[in-house]
Amino acid sequence: MGATDRLFVECSAGRLKEMLPRIETCLGKLTPEQVWARGGENENAVGNLVLHLCGNVRQWIIAGMGGQTDTRDRDGEFAARGGASIPELGARLRETVDEAVAVIAAQTPERLAAPLAVQGYDVTVLEAIYHVVEHFSMHTGQILFATKILTGADLGFYRHLSGSQARPSAATGRTD
Repeated sequence: MGATDRLFVECSAGRLKEMLPRIETCLGKLTPEQVWARGGENENAVGNLVLHLCGNVRQWIIAGMGGQTDTRDRDGEFAARGGASIPELGARLRETVDEAVAVIAAQTPERLAAPLAVQGYDVTVLEAIYHVVEHFSMHTGQILFATKILTGADLGFYRHLSGSQARPSAATGRTD
């Protein structure tokens, strides 16, 4: 695998692994009522977003790229009003991310350019990975924001950047 291909695969898998504990932290700060709280019918609860992330990652990566059967019920992800406990949601998400990371890590440079049809879209494997990481990131941000609103707590993920101590990360060069 070339350096750029390897970097893309490692970075993509790494981003999913980086966001997972942030969602788990949020789940750990919320009550069951808060996990399933909605401000209105057009809004999603944190629980819905976790189910949705599991469904999306499973459909695009584990089934679409990994060849497993696609059993996704997208409408059900959003229709749920409970039914899964906080530990169940966390375990389901961790299992999904772990499976997806393994599928992503197994990709070859040739495979990254291979065509896929997922959810009615014609994409390459690279595009599917990029879609999932971007989608996961967007909903992670929503879960973090909802958790801050529901708990009034600072989640502390960037506390180390406060004041003049902020320095770019050696790995990414970002200060986030």
